Amino acid sequence: MPPPQMPGLDGVGATRQISARLPTTRVLVLTTYDTDDDIVNAVEAGATGYLLKDTPRAVLVDAVRAAARGETVLAPPVAAKLVSRLRAPAPAASLLTPREVEVLRAVARGLTNADLGRGLFISEATVKTHLIRVFTKLGVDDRTRAVTAAMELGLLPPPATAR
Repeated sequence: MPPPQMPGLDGVGATRQISARLPTTRVLVLTTYDTDDDIVNAVEAGATGYLLKDTPRAVLVDAVRAAARGETVLAPPVAAKLVSRLRAPAPAASLLTPREVEVLRAVARGLTNADLGRGLFISEATVKTHLIRVFTKLGVDDRTRAVTAAMELGLLPPPATAR
């Protein structure tokens, strides 16, 4: 972890402490750092806004007033980064829960819902619930397509080839 930019505590840590100790206080971050992680960490810590140090004085004054009113204030490049991050597709690994992947692995091995339930110590109805959620998340409507889609996304290994 890089050393803090402020003496003793970085901006995210300071924001977190201020927000925890004085919950009605608004924190407006003014920084040169505009990476996705810096922005998200500051907002998650409780920042009301996030501006860059090259913000013109008049805009900064308006932003301080807006933040004091409780409005969210983001520099245009910061807002653009947040929007891009939200629009980006979720990493494939986070699409399915570990249990859903486990159910799909069993389906890929050819197990029936009843056999799968017995093997995972869950009811057949729970197996069906997991499969319905998998179908929805993967945008498919049957077991074969679910397994194929999961393999294409790298969530399941491709079937072993015969030697």
